Amino acid sequence: MRTLCLVALAGLAAQPALAVGRLADVTVTDRDSGETLKPYVHRGEYWVAGRPGARYAISIRNQSGNRLLAVTSVDGINVLSGQGAAANQRGYVFDPWVGYEIDGWRKSSSEIAAFTFTALPNAYAALTGRPKNIGVIGVALFRERQPDPPPVASGQVSAEARNEAVAERSADSAGKASAARAPSAPVAQALGTGHGEREFSQVVSVPFERAHSRPEETIRIRYDSRENLVTLGVIKLPKPRHVPDPFPGNARMGYVPDP
Repeated sequence: MRTLCLVALAGLAAQPALAVGRLADVTVTDRDSGETLKPYVHRGEYWVAGRPGARYAISIRNQSGNRLLAVTSVDGINVLSGQGAAANQRGYVFDPWVGYEIDGWRKSSSEIAAFTFTALPNAYAALTGRPKNIGVIGVALFRERQPDPPPVASGQVSAEARNEAVAERSADSAGKASAARAPSAPVAQALGTGHGEREFSQVVSVPFERAHSRPEETIRIRYDSRENLVTLGVIKLPKPRHVPDPFPGNARMGYVPDP
């Protein structure tokens, strides 16, 4: 399927230690502090702790030698069109080994509305009547269709075909893993993504033909406040080294002395 997608015009340094993904490294960055948020694994899903009020970015870096298409969603909404997200929609195109920060909802080829961590009622998805999928970031990755290889002899399988079969099995396994049961809802107010201030962000349109109709990898990252992730058990706090003892002394006669 040949579609018109957007290609990013800026580079990005790699953050492999904190990245999620195989075909691409995907991270979430607090733009106000500059911190790359640590991904926590809980019940088969990745989670990051957002800071309420902070602007954030979804950082994607192509880890392959061919162009990739990244159809990206936040809270179940396509970040380019504002439609309910589907894998067959438009996305960002990444040249080999190139990275880019997706900083917000795309308003035009030169402007975005910043992603911000905000209280759930103020999230863009809630304000537009679509609160069901608030709290999740998705990236569906597609390889670009390559020219047809020369024919192989009867009874033989090309190396490319074998590699594609392995990749499809891996993608299916990843999809099954991402379907793990979600934790129960937190007591405190959950986080969503707001429609922040307008910012300059330049992109251009390019044609892209997908090698396959299904994503070769789907990355799912859930987010909430640190307080809620502690409550859910996603973030494990260290136990205190010393537990206060209410009766540490020995029995004695008398009254309370002066300090």
